Amino acid sequence: MPRHHQKKNSAPGGGSQRQLRVGEQVRHAMAEILAQGNVHDADLEGHIITVPEVRMSPDLKLATVYVMPLGGRDTEVVIAALERNKKFLRGEVAHRVNLKFAPDLRFRVDERFDEAERIEKLLRTPAVQKDLEQDLEQDPETDREEER
Repeated sequence: MPRHHQKKNSAPGGGSQRQLRVGEQVRHAMAEILAQGNVHDADLEGHIITVPEVRMSPDLKLATVYVMPLGGRDTEVVIAALERNKKFLRGEVAHRVNLKFAPDLRFRVDERFDEAERIEKLLRTPAVQKDLEQDLEQDPETDREEER
């Protein structure tokens, strides 16, 4: 009988410990490649690109690279340029990350910043502020317990 009976992708944070570790290694490699300007593409030269996350498939053969150009401008242009240079980037990642197989790269725009901004704006609306004030007025015990 196997020692552990974990389901695939049951670990918090989107994958097994190995997927998370390899994803982080690929993320560092991609960030380094893009920061050094090793990709010679006119569309990428004018952009500073952030790589906040890389998600690996369970077999480690597919890496979904989430990117965000500084300022959030020209996301389609940047994604298209990265797709054009996918073969070169895959080779560079293979040289920097020691894996049996070089993962296929898939590029996506990281939309977490937009989502966080949307939630922040929603929390600042007068209706939500009014509800928050009412909650504090109705339950002063919560404030006292939090102070302890």
